[in-house]
Amino acid sequence: MTTLLNNILKNDKLNLAEVLKSGATVIDVRSEKEFSYGNVPNSINIPLQQITNEVEMLKLKQPLVLCCASGMRSSMAVSELKKIGITEVYNGGDWKKVESQLI
Repeated sequence: MTTLLNNILKNDKLNLAEVLKSGATVIDVRSEKEFSYGNVPNSINIPLQQITNEVEMLKLKQPLVLCCASGMRSSMAVSELKKIGITEVYNGGDWKKVESQLI
């Protein structure tokens, strides 16, 4: 296991700050309307219903941190992406939590 991966998964828990510091791409899976009300700076909005349509682009942007309003939709998106071969994808939970880790 690499040092980066060890730092990211301390005690099997996601170290979100380390993932973000490593240059991860933040993907917000909320609707476009929800995203327009507030979002993580430089994040990319891909609504949950469209996430599997963007697999080729997402493969190039790994590691990925997915977020939404509560963590529920991002968790579903992480599961779907892992099933189709994207390995460096993490559930960041709610977007405000992800944003707070950038400071």
